Amino acid sequence: MKKLLLVFLLTTFSLLGQNDTKTCEILSKINNLIQSEHYQPKPIDDSLSVFVFDRFIDELDPSRNIFLKSEYNILSQKYRLNIDNLIQDKNCTFLSDISKIYKNDLLRNKAILEKIDREIFNYELKDTIRFYKKAFPIYMLDTQVEKVWRKKIKYEVLDDIVQKSKNLDSIRANFNSLATLSKNTIIQNELCRINSLLQNESGLQESLYNHFCNYFDPHTSYFSDDSKSNFVASLSKEHLSIGLNISINEKSEIIIDELDPNGPAFHSGKIKKGDQIISISNLKETLVVSCTTLESISNMILSEVNKKIILTLRRSSGKNFEVLIEKQIIKDEENIVYSFIIEKEIKIGYIKIPSFYSDFEGNSGKGCAQDVVKEVIKLQKDNIKGLVIDLVDNGGGSMEEAIKLAGMFIDYGPISLVIDNKKSPLVIDDPYKGMIYKDPLVILINGNSASASEFFASILQDYHRALLIGSTTLGKATMQTIVPLEENDTENFLKITINKFYRVTGKSHQSLGVIPNVLLPEIYETIFQKESNFSTAFKNDSIETFIKFKPHAKNNLIQKISEKSRLRITKNSYFNTIRTLNKKIDDLVNEQKKELPMTIDMIFEEQNKISALWEEINSFNSERIDLNVYNSNLNTFHLSIHPSENLKNQFQLNALKTNQYLNEAITIIKDFSSLK
Repeated sequence: MKKLLLVFLLTTFSLLGQNDTKTCEILSKINNLIQSEHYQPKPIDDSLSVFVFDRFIDELDPSRNIFLKSEYNILSQKYRLNIDNLIQDKNCTFLSDISKIYKNDLLRNKAILEKIDREIFNYELKDTIRFYKKAFPIYMLDTQVEKVWRKKIKYEVLDDIVQKSKNLDSIRANFNSLATLSKNTIIQNELCRINSLLQNESGLQESLYNHFCNYFDPHTSYFSDDSKSNFVASLSKEHLSIGLNISINEKSEIIIDELDPNGPAFHSGKIKKGDQIISISNLKETLVVSCTTLESISNMILSEVNKKIILTLRRSSGKNFEVLIEKQIIKDEENIVYSFIIEKEIKIGYIKIPSFYSDFEGNSGKGCAQDVVKEVIKLQKDNIKGLVIDLVDNGGGSMEEAIKLAGMFIDYGPISLVIDNKKSPLVIDDPYKGMIYKDPLVILINGNSASASEFFASILQDYHRALLIGSTTLGKATMQTIVPLEENDTENFLKITINKFYRVTGKSHQSLGVIPNVLLPEIYETIFQKESNFSTAFKNDSIETFIKFKPHAKNNLIQKISEKSRLRITKNSYFNTIRTLNKKIDDLVNEQKKELPMTIDMIFEEQNKISALWEEINSFNSERIDLNVYNSNLNTFHLSIHPSENLKNQFQLNALKTNQYLNEAITIIKDFSSLK
């Protein structure tokens, strides 16, 4: 037995040593690439050590119930100011050291949870719990671990119970049975999650690489071959897919929400809307949904490496059954430009651009810009008098597509300045002379409009070619490219920030966002994460420029129309109600967190306060508008020969009929016509 144990230990340390060597090799290659190609590389010093160490610990132990205070103090003393030196010395044993303690702590927590599972809780015992808005210090002592976990499980049981009914008397009457069932489910999910973490060997290495990259800026990151393929596929309108949409119900179960009639899941003939996904397998590993992160589930489903997927499903609480699905290349309908006509005294065109997608892997030249042109031509055949381009929630994509599209809507001239790490400015000119569309243009933006969306919108704003309405955008004015760590490396890649771009005025929207001409309030806008929230985001600055450009319209016309819109907005009950709701959301989010007594009454009261606001938001109805929205003649013809697309088309059309932002955009276009 001793001999076997010795062999096991020697093998384990040998593997750890090999992993550490490989980790350091990859980190060294990442650093070399960043130092030579990154827009603004930083030295490898103590600041990097602190950033990487703190982010790594926060990721491993976000709830502060894994590491002991004594363990954290030892790790902090050894590595918090020393990771930079170790990486430069090509000594990455710190990862194995942290990993070993982390996994031992997970095993300890697993044993404690198994013990708690066998215990009977006394829910009458007085206790309190405190919540923190941000990460807090690691404080747990060896003698407190069981207490911390009992408190956590007890709160989650009570919280789960109060969400099952709005009737407190009913909860009290059925408390024992509800508590038993809830406690068992919560503990089993925790145990399953711990088992998943224990098996995730490569996850720690990739996390370390990404924390290292994020020190330089939030958008530089490490990609394995698989994650690179997923990223590129997300920016394409056609990719390998199983052809279904999922949703999460109130029990945190993953339910099949919709089947694409053109997809392999539908053609299997075995899957129905409403089926519950129990587990997912790529024929190598299986993820049990109840104890796996949504990110892991998403990665397995979306990964283009996993061409065959086995879904274990359950229908109406019956027996589980398995379905093998082989992915096919299908259109991503959620990611494709589409258009409608809105008639309100005058005829207006509407184009939705969900993302700036492109054919990254092929040579077809097809992409978002070309698709927008097609929709503009269709709308012009129906004699529209103005155009609304919707960039709401458009997270960006291909800068090349954004450059093409901007060039199609301005006559001629420079559209941006781009600066690389040599600090030499490059003027990007309009690639096309003339405009595909000359009449009034309004662009809808919000806090989730980012990157290429901001680039496109800011150009048309500076040229007075379009009036922007909505809320301030994310604030990302940098460009990234994906490159292998070495010339012939097909497994390791870096998405690296190589440029920063400036507007033709010399100003930048980096960290500030593109500010619309007319600010319209949007629900939750105050809690959207912005570029400025990232500690390593580039700061805002401006540069001197002698670029000359000719605006499309006079500035006083834009100002007059904007002022008329702003006056309307102040009197609009819909937008005023949103301001009121946002104030309530802010108050709830920023409320000073106090110790909460862990009683069914207090937790019921706390949940009711949150539920009441949630119901108020969900039941919020605007002043009833019913815009006259319909398809262009050419799109109507297209739907007649592709009837499978009618359902999606009708859903999109109905959503626009009560869109207050679109309603204001139409009124602005009418103002353009009258003031001109």
